[in-house]
Amino acid sequence: MEIVIKKFNELALEELYEILKIRAEIFVVEQECPYNDVDGKDIKSTHIMIKNNGKIEGYLRVLPPGISFESSSLGRVLVKEEGRKKGLGKILLKEGIKHVFQVYKENVITIGAQAYLIDFYKSFGFEPISEIYLEDNIPHLDMKLQNVIFNDKN
Repeated sequence: MEIVIKKFNELALEELYEILKIRAEIFVVEQECPYNDVDGKDIKSTHIMIKNNGKIEGYLRVLPPGISFESSSLGRVLVKEEGRKKGLGKILLKEGIKHVFQVYKENVITIGAQAYLIDFYKSFGFEPISEIYLEDNIPHLDMKLQNVIFNDKN
C-alpha cells in the first residue's frame, strides 16, 4: 500500500481516468445519485490516493480556501468496496488533514459531509455547523475542524 499525493497537473491520464471512474461507480451508481461529478474543482485541488498494486483503493481531494468554503475543504472521500473496513478511510482523512495544516498552512477545515458519517468525522474533531440538508437528494451537513494541533496519533 502506498499513499500518493499529486496536484491536478501531476496526475497521469490513467490516474485521472481511474479517479473519475471510481467516483462515478461510488457516488453516482452505488449511491444512486445522478449528478455532475466533474465540477471544475479538481483542477485546483490536491488529490490523495491510496494505491495497492498500482490500483486506487481510496481517494480524496483537498480543496484550497475559497473553492467550496471560505476555508480549505476535503471532498469526494471514498474507499472502494473491497478496501472498506480496513481503516483506509481513516488513513485518507489523516493525510488530508495533515496536508491542509502542513502544506496549506491553514488551521480550519470545513466539509460538507454525508450525514450518516457524522460520527466518523467527529472522531477526528470535526463538529457540525449546520442543520442536515439535502444535496443531490442525500442528507448532508457542514462540519468544521478548527484550531487544533494535528498529530499522527489521531
